[in-house]
Amino acid sequence: MPQSTSSSDGYDIAFKILMGILAVTVPLSHLAWLGGNLTAWLTGNPWTGYRPADALLHPDQLWPGLGETSLLIGTRIVPVVVLLALAVSGGLWWTRSKNTTGRKRTRVEGTAKARDIEPLLAKAITDKARSLRPSLKDADRIAPSDTGILLGNLQGTRTEVRMGYEDVAVAIMAPRSGKTTSLAIPSILAAPGAVLLTSNKAAGDAYTATLDARGRVGRVWSMDPQQIAHAERTMWWNPLADAKSLDGANRLAGHFLAASVDASQQGDFWSKAGSNILSQLFLAAALDERPITDVMQWLAFPADRRPLDILRDHGFTSVAAQLKGTVEGPPETRDGIYETARQYASALLNADIAAWVTPQQGIEEFRPNEFVASTDTLFLLSKDGGGGASALIAACADSVMRAATARAERAGGRLDPPMLAILDEAANVCKISDLPDLYSHLGSRGIIPITILQSYRQGQKVWGEAGMDAMWSAATIKVIGSGIDDPDFADKLSRLIGDHDVETKSTSVSDSGKSTSLSMRQERILPADAIRALPKGTALLFATGLRAATLDLRPWYLEPAAAELATASKTASAAITARAIAKASPTQADFGVAA
Repeated sequence: MPQSTSSSDGYDIAFKILMGILAVTVPLSHLAWLGGNLTAWLTGNPWTGYRPADALLHPDQLWPGLGETSLLIGTRIVPVVVLLALAVSGGLWWTRSKNTTGRKRTRVEGTAKARDIEPLLAKAITDKARSLRPSLKDADRIAPSDTGILLGNLQGTRTEVRMGYEDVAVAIMAPRSGKTTSLAIPSILAAPGAVLLTSNKAAGDAYTATLDARGRVGRVWSMDPQQIAHAERTMWWNPLADAKSLDGANRLAGHFLAASVDASQQGDFWSKAGSNILSQLFLAAALDERPITDVMQWLAFPADRRPLDILRDHGFTSVAAQLKGTVEGPPETRDGIYETARQYASALLNADIAAWVTPQQGIEEFRPNEFVASTDTLFLLSKDGGGGASALIAACADSVMRAATARAERAGGRLDPPMLAILDEAANVCKISDLPDLYSHLGSRGIIPITILQSYRQGQKVWGEAGMDAMWSAATIKVIGSGIDDPDFADKLSRLIGDHDVETKSTSVSDSGKSTSLSMRQERILPADAIRALPKGTALLFATGLRAATLDLRPWYLEPAAAELATASKTASAAITARAIAKASPTQADFGVAA
């Protein structure tokens, strides 16, 4: 038995050596024949028929009229050099076809092939764009950016995969896995209509990378109440503009509630009561066309009867009765409710923050209903855990999306061109409570949200388990990047990708010889540990009704216009640094902080 195995191994080695020799000699002999004939042609000698073996072994017999030096160059040196050049070229191609971890970017066996995701490929996505956008119906040629948002290339190929302008997306990608460089920035740069971006970073991020480019297609608005980009205040926005109805006031108060407490705590008595008081006072301030900061004065003095009088004068007698009941209730309960409301809206006490949401002399008001009809860009910046400041960011984003919905309804049901809403760091700076519900209809209105989260659990913390499940189910496009460390979620993804048949080969050796048997078994296409180990630069794509696909991401810095964008981003980042230094106190500058 051991002798039989040894003999088999010897045959395998001999076969591999033979194949290696053939891999070198066959191309080399053909190159020698071609090189010899080219040399003969250049020196005025006759062309020789197809005899590659003789060209390699006996070139002097094929071309007797050539000198020894000519034969050496034409049939030896040139073929070897050409063969080496081909080998080097093949090596370079192999290197380019690897991802950042050095693994060859080939499609994972069992995931989607091009035919499996045809609705997301060029022809289908272009045809869909013609049907969705009347402005493109009769166009001879449509730019790819007008047909949909580039998600990446089907892994191991140059086939572009796009989401259409009726899709809504959720991207779950860990930090430094390409969510900004490969998804947010390219999407913003290619957007045909208005763009909304929420973020908690400025320098070296989507803000600086797209600021200059978007400024060339429309006006750039920046709302930066916590001075992340140290942006000059060139706009103010009135959060009470949509609060002249009880529903609008409730939505605004809900943003302050969501920014202050997790979903699990929003149903308790104090949270609900504090939100109700804010809603009633917001409604009163909006009806009387007062600035939102007046609400803080009313919260400081519960006995102030002006909110009651305003509500009654405008016919909101039931709301006034509710507010009066709270004000005249037990002092301990009233004081607790009002203190809760004060905490939720405490950011409005900061004059620098309040200046962005109150009328300012000589500063233009940002009007969402005008913005959604333009090709402008709105950057909404807030720090993580910004409390009331992030509530204003969420409220502004919500106001823009509601204005876009209203305009779409007036335009026949859909915006053309569509509006892109990149909700980066949504769980930190843009906690819109009913965002999962909005996902069910935004896409059909030409409003394309892409909510970017660091993990599935992060979404559950903001919207609750049921809310996050609803958003996940409503999203027609789901992009999963590297860095998924949640074992339950990774296993859920593995089950969604499914199983495939794997051929198992077993070999046994006996006295009568070697026998081989084949059998089939099912195993996960991508087990949970493989999903966790997804290399950077790759992503999983789940599209409604289609097989899961693996993508090669397309970061902006590898695209043709990267140099120009990098220069613009560097300039914008330097401007942020300069503004930060300029704001430093003289004492800091004297001690070299500016340097």
